[in-house]
Amino acid sequence: MPGLTLDPSRRTWHITFGTYATRLHNDPRPTVDQRHNRRNTPFPAADPPRQRPPSHPPLYLTLEQRRHAERQFPDLCERGGWRLRAAAAPDPGDHIHILLDAKTNADPKSIRRWLKRWLGESLSETFDKPSSGWWAEGGSTKPVTDQRYLINVTKYVLKQRTNALPHRPG
Repeated sequence: MPGLTLDPSRRTWHITFGTYATRLHNDPRPTVDQRHNRRNTPFPAADPPRQRPPSHPPLYLTLEQRRHAERQFPDLCERGGWRLRAAAAPDPGDHIHILLDAKTNADPKSIRRWLKRWLGESLSETFDKPSSGWWAEGGSTKPVTDQRYLINVTKYVLKQRTNALPHRPG
């Protein structure tokens, strides 16, 4: 992807978070926790004490909610002082991807918390707020440290977009 380079004055992050109760421990799809969130680390084994049933049904974003979320990403990043590279709210509506640049000293977990809060508020203003809340706890914050990963993750996120919006290279 021409023009796609890392900015040495900022840090690029691939932030992912899920919707409420859509990916639980022992789900057939792999999950990651803090100890297993590193490259080439095996996925965690089954852990029955962590298998609490959710108090509300799983929440999947509808097509309109996913479109709404994707339209909000530029404003949310501007509000936070981050530069948006790419974002997606892919089908089946169980997670969000955001690729952004932030100041080098910014805490990525704080960025993720603000994104979840602001996006949840925006969704609640337009759609009925779910009793469970919109988001699962936690999420992933991966630094993008080399050109190859930047190109691959940008393609990966853009391919999953619900809206056919143009990409703004960062």
